[in-house]
Amino acid sequence: MSGIPDLGPPPERVTVHVGQVRRLIGDQFPRWAGLPVRPVARGGWDNFTFHLGDTMVARLPSAAEYALAVGKEQRWLPVLAPQLPLPVPVPLAQGHPGMDYPFSWSVNPWLPGEPASIERIPDPVPFALDLAGFVAALRSVDTDGAPRPGKHNWFRGATLRTYEGQAGRALAALDGHLDVGLADGIWQAALAALWDGADVWFHGDLAPGNLLLDGGKLAAVIDFGTCGVGDPSCDLAIAWTLLTADGRQAFRERLAIDEAAWARGRGWALWKTLVACAQTVGRTDEEAANARRVLGEIFSG
Repeated sequence: MSGIPDLGPPPERVTVHVGQVRRLIGDQFPRWAGLPVRPVARGGWDNFTFHLGDTMVARLPSAAEYALAVGKEQRWLPVLAPQLPLPVPVPLAQGHPGMDYPFSWSVNPWLPGEPASIERIPDPVPFALDLAGFVAALRSVDTDGAPRPGKHNWFRGATLRTYEGQAGRALAALDGHLDVGLADGIWQAALAALWDGADVWFHGDLAPGNLLLDGGKLAAVIDFGTCGVGDPSCDLAIAWTLLTADGRQAFRERLAIDEAAWARGRGWALWKTLVACAQTVGRTDEEAANARRVLGEIFSG
């Protein structure tokens, strides 16, 4: 379709090991050379993440496409952080290619907490309101000079039609495994709900793993690699991927989301969940079960 960005082939990922990170630290940041380096458990896909001592992490992009976010985070997280109600990872230093590692990278503070999950949130409505408060504060930050949708964030903030091909292929693969008619109806409604508002800031990947809890309460938000300014409805997907029905309603009311934006947010959640469901057909593991659970939330409204 004319005017729709081309996502291109999947990123070609590199590998990073502990010894390589130690050498990078020693060469570029000798003041930290004596600190232990160890991988972060479940450190993510876009970046390899390593503990650096007890209070920092080294965060190294796993592919050239993900490395596009490094300069953006270095530039904008110090601007965003003072205006947000929760801690975010403001970079402490920027690393450069070396030791056979080809990309720029970051040293960030380690923000303690456990990744969010339904089971870890005892009070879903207060949690939803706290999350909505964070989103509202982010949306209120001035957008002058801020990054618009592009390859640096996989076109978050732009049209959902960017992902029309992926969604269509997933629906075809899932025919006979779920109510494809219902899913396609939700998807088409999202595509039809056009956005014509003013650019605002969005996080771009408000996924459970990027929301940290302390005692069941929202304590920090991490991984701003997909952040930017544009249509913020991508940040609404969390309403279906993590929140309960009551939490979802509280989240929507706190942000005063209109019908069109809500439809687009549901579409963002559906696109990613359809892909996950297509990748886990026939499986019974935790990832497959979670994809089916989220799809049920999306189908329920």
